[in-house]
Amino acid sequence: MQIDKQQIIDMLKSRGDHAHAQQAESDLPEQVDTDQHADKLSKLGVNPQDLAGGGSGGIRDKIGL
Repeated sequence: MQIDKQQIIDMLKSRGDHAHAQQAESDLPEQVDTDQHADKLSKLGVNPQDLAGGGSGGIRDKIGL
């Protein structure tokens, strides 16, 4: 799945993880492929399944979509 880097940054900031948000800004491409970049997402404390919006805690819930 492709997701905009800014959505990941916003999710990290919303949970108070500003250090990882800054790291995401510098480490991630503008469009993040959750499969291809799963290792980078893991280092940022982001579960790719959370980004899919499936179930509670998905990024769509966190950013109000």
